[in-house]
Amino acid sequence: MWITIDRQSQLTLARQIYKQICQMILSGTLESGHRLPSTRKLSSDLSVSRNTVIEAYSQLIAEGYLNTYKGSGTVVAEGLNAFDIGISFNQNTIPEKDKIPLPKKMIDFRTGIPALEYFPRKEWGNLYREICSQIPACAFGYCSTSGVWELRVAIAQYLYRTRGLSCNPAQVIITSGSTQGLSLISHVLQDKQKVVLMEDPSHAGLRRVITTAGCLIEGISVDDKGLRTELLDIPREVSFIYTTPSHQYPMGSILPIQRRLDLVRYAEQNNCYIVEDDYDSEFRYEGQPVSSLYELNPERVIYLGSFSKILAPAFRLGFMILPKELVSSCKKLKMYSDVHTDALGQYTLAKFIQNGGFEKHIWKMKKHYGRNRSLLLSELSKHFPGQYDVLGHATGLHLVVQFHNKMITDKMVHAIADSGVSIYRAGSFYLKENQERNNEIILGYSHLSSEEIAEGVKIISDIIL
Repeated sequence: MWITIDRQSQLTLARQIYKQICQMILSGTLESGHRLPSTRKLSSDLSVSRNTVIEAYSQLIAEGYLNTYKGSGTVVAEGLNAFDIGISFNQNTIPEKDKIPLPKKMIDFRTGIPALEYFPRKEWGNLYREICSQIPACAFGYCSTSGVWELRVAIAQYLYRTRGLSCNPAQVIITSGSTQGLSLISHVLQDKQKVVLMEDPSHAGLRRVITTAGCLIEGISVDDKGLRTELLDIPREVSFIYTTPSHQYPMGSILPIQRRLDLVRYAEQNNCYIVEDDYDSEFRYEGQPVSSLYELNPERVIYLGSFSKILAPAFRLGFMILPKELVSSCKKLKMYSDVHTDALGQYTLAKFIQNGGFEKHIWKMKKHYGRNRSLLLSELSKHFPGQYDVLGHATGLHLVVQFHNKMITDKMVHAIADSGVSIYRAGSFYLKENQERNNEIILGYSHLSSEEIAEGVKIISDIIL
């Protein structure tokens, strides 16, 4: 039995022996009933300790690859169907041509990515260590499915202070991002006899979250004032309406008060809910902060919030504010989904909000993103003078460029990508791709450097002009 030992490998000697015997059994090299060398003989052949071979054999016996019989030694177990598994034991043995090359550096105008290099690592790290040293031992156990109480209170206070939104912390449930919140709501409200009304265009990933829960989506088109509430009058059975009223994603419009009232009135009359995704509301560059739909009817509106774009997506921290009648069912579903969201991160975030660090960070990032926004507008003006309009630039981390009499073709998109820049056409964000909107591109700017923004816009102009 041919086994090679690599003493430079990161794998232990016992693990190397185990894996090679396992491969030989599964590939058919060692057939059922084949007798293996004794542990004493194999250890001598390989110049390793007998205990090392015993450890490898014991693992193979425990997993059912080998059987041991008194007087017959150790043999390959019966009933194993061999197949070619192509195991590679050392990544350095992979032929160069089969190694996946690292992607080249792209200037990616993708939306929704914060400037991660500005994350307050030192302050967060200090708070985390402080939390770990101060919280009682019981806090390291399982916590409430709804989340750490201190964070729920801190969120309620923050929303009241900054948005004028009043809610009971008992109705706040901490989630692993707004995506999980939408998934829980979709499962709780799923009804095969009803549809979910969703802004069109919208985020394709969130559409999949809803349909994965078994819901049927019907799109409601948007205009420069957001969701067209006059289109709700068509008779239909509705489970909930998904909307981003403070900054419609991706077109950037803001839902005016009359349409907000119409939307709430529709939910009341049709006994359905509104899911308000408060997308990018913290980063507003023009005018006053926009009030939430939740304030108009807390028993009909489900409010979703996330810290992914304010702090970092890696935390997977978000929250939802639920009508009282949905709290119990959402808690139960979350309990059997993940028990609870990371508690230590919750305690740290609560402290970060309470000590004022959170709002200071938002203010710092707002200024940074405002500079990026101004630079992008300036570069567009320089390279496309009088050839475009800008939509949705008053709020958020991206804007929409609407070109005059110029469609962005697939050939252009590929040519721009070959030049090292990724762009996204607005038409692809619709339930069914809207070719008529392919004169619009969506440019996320929050995560890009000044040099990348300038170079990216120049490359785009070189290709499409």
